[in-house]
Amino acid sequence: MTPRKPLHIGLSLAPTWLSGDAWRRPGSNIEGLYSSDFALDLARRAEAAHLDFVFRPDVSFLPMEALETGAGFASLDPTVLMAALARETSRIGLVSTVSTTFFPPYAVARQLQSLHWISNGRAGWNIVTALQGHENFGLQAMPDADERYARAAEFTDVVRRLWASFPNEALKIDRHSGRYADASLVHPIDHEGPHLKVRGPLNLPEFGGPRIPLVQAGASSTGRDFAASVADIVFAPTPDLDAALELRRDLSRRAQRHGRQARDVRLLPGLSLYLADTREQAREMFQQTHGRVDRGRKLASIKAMVGLDLTDWPADRPITAADLPPPVATPSSRTHAGLLRRLMERESLRIDELLQRPEILSAAHWQVVGTVDDAVAQITEWSAAGAIDGFLAAPGGSVESLHCVLEQLVPRLVEAGLFRSRYTGTTFMEHLEESR
Repeated sequence: MTPRKPLHIGLSLAPTWLSGDAWRRPGSNIEGLYSSDFALDLARRAEAAHLDFVFRPDVSFLPMEALETGAGFASLDPTVLMAALARETSRIGLVSTVSTTFFPPYAVARQLQSLHWISNGRAGWNIVTALQGHENFGLQAMPDADERYARAAEFTDVVRRLWASFPNEALKIDRHSGRYADASLVHPIDHEGPHLKVRGPLNLPEFGGPRIPLVQAGASSTGRDFAASVADIVFAPTPDLDAALELRRDLSRRAQRHGRQARDVRLLPGLSLYLADTREQAREMFQQTHGRVDRGRKLASIKAMVGLDLTDWPADRPITAADLPPPVATPSSRTHAGLLRRLMERESLRIDELLQRPEILSAAHWQVVGTVDDAVAQITEWSAAGAIDGFLAAPGGSVESLHCVLEQLVPRLVEAGLFRSRYTGTTFMEHLEESR
């Protein structure tokens, strides 16, 4: 029998298990959300389970409409947080999120290379172009998607060249001769492009070990192409196996067109996990978590994404593909709009059924609401189909669901030969290169 290829698993440090009404449960520790101890406890638990990395998503604005009923996207700066975790962990990868739309590449290159040094080679960069927040950075409007990704491609190239501009081998540190570095090996990059102008070199040497892995989550055609050109890991919403298989095939083709190998791009879809001892308990936890989500807000979101007004839709009439108007020209998220439209074209759902789907309630991630057995079965199926290289765990519903992922689900995957039983490397890139 051909041995199964081990999966790569990361844990989101965004407290998905406290979303909706879950933060109101006793013992949620929501009061500690903005302390480093909150994230440190998670990182230590994830490292004990030998996960590849922890990850902190980020945005550069505060969505006020959600603040009354939950923390939403209010958070510590992700790179500062990862630096705090670096001193208290030793093996697990630390993936920070930094936007290419709002920040200067020199500062980003220095910040991330600093994290790589502080963590002894465990930094990762989640490259985002951002969807909102332009008002906080002096922009009149958000650039369109094509412009954002064009800037992101140039930005990423500049950051990588800055990292290489002060190579580690330039450090000599020869006390006898008094020579600290070979300055002839350090060079400006003298970049002048459509969006950026950066001279360099970086005022920090490159870490003397494996490089910083790059992560991207673009799921539109433009985003996929950018991800396939640079990313080591791709996060993406894949609500079902067919969506994951299509994305896996497409990323492989695009990677090869960019001169890379298909295996260079690892697909790790987000996996929303509402886990309990029984399916009934898991479903009850899911319903309690999302019970207060306003029906009007759901309907408004559907209209904004696909252009269909369901305000007076009959409860017993299924919604079919024929009911959908032409695609909305400028939805806030083309990815989310595309996934929602795909769902409504494929399945004829009544309105109450539609409003309970993850495409409406969350970010259209792959979702398991059930037991550990249910989760193991689905992960095994998706892995055997070649649809995924791993997943980003986003536990939901309760702290107990989070602990269940790390203390029950991951060990079961180890038993099944789908995950490592121990670390063999000390850096993030070494984790990703295992069994390649």
